[in-house]
Amino acid sequence: MKDYGTLSEAINKLKLEEGYKYDFNLIDEYLELKSEKEKYTADEFEVDKVLRFEGMSNPDDNSILYAITTSNGRKGVLTDGYGVSGGQVSQTILDKLHRETRP
Repeated sequence: MKDYGTLSEAINKLKLEEGYKYDFNLIDEYLELKSEKEKYTADEFEVDKVLRFEGMSNPDDNSILYAITTSNGRKGVLTDGYGVSGGQVSQTILDKLHRETRP
């Protein structure tokens, strides 16, 4: 498996070397790609890679980086805290992301 280093190094490698140029946000029932004014439901994207990062001194620094491809070919990244807990995000989206993080 490729060594992606730190979270910021991984984001840079995915964007510059692997073509994941967009930044996704988790919003209610979908992933949002604000720069393109697009929204994607759980059926409209795939999680290509899941990278976990643990903070050395603080468990609150743990994060997960998702490399995502949408049904219309947009490739981007989504960063979230461990275990995607995000309040108003739909269970369908959470289930899709959690399914991809299981060993």
